[in-house]
Amino acid sequence: MYSAINVKVEDGKLGRSTVEGRGVQVTIGVSNVESTVPLLITNTMKPDAIKEKLGWTPLADACMDAAENGLKENYAIPVPADIPGTVSDITHSGDGAGVISVDGNPNNVYQVVLEITETGALNDGMFRYSVNGGDTFSEEQMIPMAGVYELPGTGLTVKFSEVENPLVFKEGDAYSFETTEPALNNQSVLQAVEKLKNSNISFEIVHIAGVSGKALWAALQQEAAEFLDTYKKPVIFLVEGRKIREEETLDEYLAAMKEERRGISSIYICVSLSYGMYVRQDLSTRVINLAGIISGLLGRAKESLSIGYTKEFSISSAKLLQLLPEGMEEYTKLFDDMGYTVFRQYTGNENYYVSNARTLAPETSDYPYVENVRVLNRIVREVNKRITDNVQQEIEPDEVETSVKGIESELNIAMDDCVDDKIISSGEVTIDTENVNILVDETLDVSAEWVPMGTARVFNASFAVRNPYGSSEG
Repeated sequence: MYSAINVKVEDGKLGRSTVEGRGVQVTIGVSNVESTVPLLITNTMKPDAIKEKLGWTPLADACMDAAENGLKENYAIPVPADIPGTVSDITHSGDGAGVISVDGNPNNVYQVVLEITETGALNDGMFRYSVNGGDTFSEEQMIPMAGVYELPGTGLTVKFSEVENPLVFKEGDAYSFETTEPALNNQSVLQAVEKLKNSNISFEIVHIAGVSGKALWAALQQEAAEFLDTYKKPVIFLVEGRKIREEETLDEYLAAMKEERRGISSIYICVSLSYGMYVRQDLSTRVINLAGIISGLLGRAKESLSIGYTKEFSISSAKLLQLLPEGMEEYTKLFDDMGYTVFRQYTGNENYYVSNARTLAPETSDYPYVENVRVLNRIVREVNKRITDNVQQEIEPDEVETSVKGIESELNIAMDDCVDDKIISSGEVTIDTENVNILVDETLDVSAEWVPMGTARVFNASFAVRNPYGSSEG
């Protein structure tokens, strides 16, 4: 008989009604950097170091957000863009007669502002530029003689064009344009995921940086099952849902995302649906999906702890300036109930918090929250390692119970470690010895059960005036 370890996750035993890779993640995203191996990003790296390693790209942004918010180890997988970013029309303010044009494909979202700081023509005038809407600027430099300047790291080249007047670029003139970020298609994402199956990296969560939808979520649902069943590597996929479109109302957006959710039922998929105006670690301010922040918070939290825990996981209003679109908070509970992960505020508190780290689980699941799945995955990984150490061990047919006692004790080390780390209240691994025909079946049935830690998600507070002089009944 071919040796095998078969893993089965039982769901629904809590009876909910309808009413070693620990802390390590992988991020897959668009980057112009070429690498045949995942690139390690740590939370000790400064933004410039992350950009140097991953380029000024969406992948670098996602890793930067995660590192800033607590993720210690993150393996970045750069993937070339399938869908190029776009460049908007150029807006010019000022009296100068000179014009600029832009060539190339942007590596990321940029809000480019180019300011003329000293009047002059080619090889004479001076300029500076910003790629983040004016939050920070480059050093001043001379307009090139050839009129061509490459904006470092952006994939874009600016061309300065003179007209008849030699003093065409005037001090105070400003030229501005915006870009959209490049993107991956589903096939490229799945190819990157495929490479992880035989990787020797141990990880908990894979963040797919960039907007995705139902088609990819359905594919990742199948991938998660294969990671568990075939490769014994349980994994959670963190993905980014789309933001509201300009022509949509919030009610229309709600209906559209409800439809997007339909048919997807997996405890291994977490969809970040919150967008906000965020001040990144490199001081750029941009509207982003907050998945990178979620990634960082999950990297900080022990497996059983909700990243919605308000005392530990607040995002300052000085960093997250605003949730978007306006009015979104009135819909937070509705999106949360649908299984999406969103941010919120609490009355009287200016900071922002994750409402719940949700999974796209069925309504009756024991694993509606990411923390539930993280605990499950740790137990699966650790018990499985110890089972592997005992594959093809000899069993005495007349003393099965005695023979497996040592194995059972070894498997319970994994459960005891979880109790010691306070990620479960109690737990036990048992091996069935009553229904065993070891000579014929050569199989042992292993059962792992545990009592999870509870989470106080709702407080019912009562307030009343007490009269200390009230008369007693008599």
